[in-house]
Amino acid sequence: QVQLVESGGGLVQPGGSLKLSCAASGFTFSIYAMRWYRQFPGEERELVAHIGSAGGTNYVDSVKGRFTISRDNAKNTVYLQMNSLKPEDTAVYYCNRPSGFMASWGQGTQVTVSS
Repeated sequence: QVQLVESGGGLVQPGGSLKLSCAASGFTFSIYAMRWYRQFPGEERELVAHIGSAGGTNYVDSVKGRFTISRDNAKNTVYLQMNSLKPEDTAVYYCNRPSGFMASWGQGTQVTVSS
């Protein structure tokens, strides 16, 4: 059974940093691309960052230069390092595989950027 468990969120001041983790199980993690998504209240989830199975990365324009996605295949974990956080980054963050390979969504982790 595929399982995705996000962690690492919290309350941080503008300009601060957080590192999110997503522990995956139930599938061969290393052969799949992985993505981080976020959901603002009342809106659909949006793609934030993508990492391919070989490590290539892509980001939505609003987080380029501030967020870094990475993966550790030995730990079946994908990370999102978030720096220079802004209030508009406040959302619930989720990880998942790309469209067409998506698993059931985890519970997500809340990130709140506020002074």
